[in-house]
Amino acid sequence: MRIGELSKRTGVSPRSLRYYEDQGLLASARSDAGQRHYSDADVKRVALIRQLFDAGMSSRVIASVLPCVDTPTDPAITESAFVTMTHERERIDADIAHLLQTRDALDVLIGINRRYWAELTSAPVPG
Repeated sequence: MRIGELSKRTGVSPRSLRYYEDQGLLASARSDAGQRHYSDADVKRVALIRQLFDAGMSSRVIASVLPCVDTPTDPAITESAFVTMTHERERIDADIAHLLQTRDALDVLIGINRRYWAELTSAPVPG
């Protein structure tokens, strides 16, 4: 199938599919005219790539995990993918902790502003 058909079947734009290919996440055969051609298996691969992106992984990290799909019986590759995904989870946990601290700091500033605003609005209007 050509890129337009793969796009329709996966809901992923042709531009994104070209990006996946540029990043080494997806491969296509080329016609004599240079048109990309994909197999039916690529529909599932694109769905997996989307799932990995939705899990917060970058294209670099996805490229390091995909060999587990391509060679599922190699324990070393499977372990490497597991370690990579675990590190990504730890990174996300750290990001969440940082965001919670940032939110708490903002809540303090909002409280200060709220008190200041209350003082301003309860003061008599000069006159």
